[in-house]
Amino acid sequence: MLARVLDDSRRDLLQQERRVLGELRDLLARLDAPAEDQEALASSIAQLDELFLLVVVGEFNSGKSALINALLGRPLLEEGVTPTTCRIGVLKHGQAVGRAAAGKGLEIVTAPDEILREITVVDTPGTNAVLRGHEALTREFVPRADLILFVTSADRPFTESERAFLETIRDWGKKVVVAVNKADILEKPAELAAVVEFVKEQALALLGLRPDIFAVSARRASRGKAESDGASLSGSGLPELEAFLVKRLDEAERVRLKLLNPLGVALRVRERAERTACERLELLKDDVATLEAIDGQLALYREDLARDFRFRLADVENVLLDFEARGNAFFDETLRVGRILDLLKREKIRHDFERGVVAELPRVVERRVDEVVDWMVARELGQWQAIAEQLVRRQVAHAEILVGAAGTFERDRSRLLETVRRDAQRAVGTYDQGAEARRLAETVREAVAGAALLQVGAIGLGAAVAAFATTTFADVTGILAAGTLSVIGLLILPARRARARRELRIKVAAMRGKLMDALTQSFDAELAASQRRILDAVAPYSRFVRTEDGRLRGRRDELLALRDRLEALKGQLEAAVV
Repeated sequence: MLARVLDDSRRDLLQQERRVLGELRDLLARLDAPAEDQEALASSIAQLDELFLLVVVGEFNSGKSALINALLGRPLLEEGVTPTTCRIGVLKHGQAVGRAAAGKGLEIVTAPDEILREITVVDTPGTNAVLRGHEALTREFVPRADLILFVTSADRPFTESERAFLETIRDWGKKVVVAVNKADILEKPAELAAVVEFVKEQALALLGLRPDIFAVSARRASRGKAESDGASLSGSGLPELEAFLVKRLDEAERVRLKLLNPLGVALRVRERAERTACERLELLKDDVATLEAIDGQLALYREDLARDFRFRLADVENVLLDFEARGNAFFDETLRVGRILDLLKREKIRHDFERGVVAELPRVVERRVDEVVDWMVARELGQWQAIAEQLVRRQVAHAEILVGAAGTFERDRSRLLETVRRDAQRAVGTYDQGAEARRLAETVREAVAGAALLQVGAIGLGAAVAAFATTTFADVTGILAAGTLSVIGLLILPARRARARRELRIKVAAMRGKLMDALTQSFDAELAASQRRILDAVAPYSRFVRTEDGRLRGRRDELLALRDRLEALKGQLEAAVV
């Protein structure tokens, strides 16, 4: 239709329009935009190759079908006081009058009227809520309109459903002409003028502009045409509407509106897509904050654990220091002249050493180490619980949010968040503290054994401590094996005592260092493994958030660039005389 009336400059505008509309169509697909927006844009692009589309809308019983019949001068459409139009009636030129169902709620009506060679007229079901399916058909067809003839009734002008429907028309950026039908039911001209003024005010409030408004009587016009009654036809107000449409819908204006129509649709769906992208970015901003909070929790977890671990190690060290203090006290008490006879009784000395110095040392060391292990396990469980609670709060906080349609973005994001949350809760629910404590305790013991603590091999920690104490005793009794009283003497005992204290200090320091190293290595390894498990669980969600954030920012920038190009084209077309 356009090819035969466009000059080279206008044809270039058309090519630009097709190109930018095609880019927007592809971008909407990549953004997983609502199907209705993608379909509306696709239909609008397709309309560029079709005849001009005049869509007639209004409530049922406002007289839409009657007005179309009056304009065409023949009763093509069924009229009545009930919702008679249950399909979209598409009136096209044909050699004879006829009608045929076209699927998807469409009915093609043909007639040999000259006006239909250049214009396709669409009769829609009522916009009120009597039959919801009828209204849905109308709403789906509006984006395709090049011009909308809005019909309201003089006895019920601008009902609630009509106001709601005009808001839809406004959102699509459509050109609107208003017909106030049934003007003949108002007896006084002042009453009709008041109704027309009311409609103007309502249209201005809803559309932000004053559309052309015509008061008509479709019934009187049809009768006037049928009976060749010039007075009835003239008094119906229809000639003024017909003259306006003829002037408004001349070939040049039809082309201009035809080119503008897809731009209005494109700007609407582009705006919605940008809003969706921005809402998704806002949602991801909270996701980023959640991930940063998790990182912050893990950092604090590391710091707190490292600090508290030093205090826990001090408890273990104190046990060994107490052992050293008891040993020194034993040497001071035993290695003196007054105990010379006792020094010759090695079994008694051994018994006294084990009872007074070693005492509960192996069990106390083992208990203190187990306490450190239990503490580490409890802290790991607590960290998992904190992460799980954080993700649950994140999910609950946005349970009611629906950005655009429930597309791929929403499904993927919700699925990943649910997966991580479920994994965290499963980790908490299945966390066997006893088993974890046994595993970690065994790791510590293996580390101690690996340090070749007194060459005891892979025996229990308590047994290793007992072996250490026994070896210490053997060294001490070796110091005491003097042979005769004369050798021990007053000068030798102080030297022996000093040597015993020195040997004990060296041995305790060695054992303390090996034990602390074993605990520290196990602690560091366990902390790293714990954090790695948490980060691995969160990683898919984290990757999605980072990837989508970058992708959406790029799409938003593309949408902004397309807006500028669409607005520029619209400005050129609105200012042009095609």
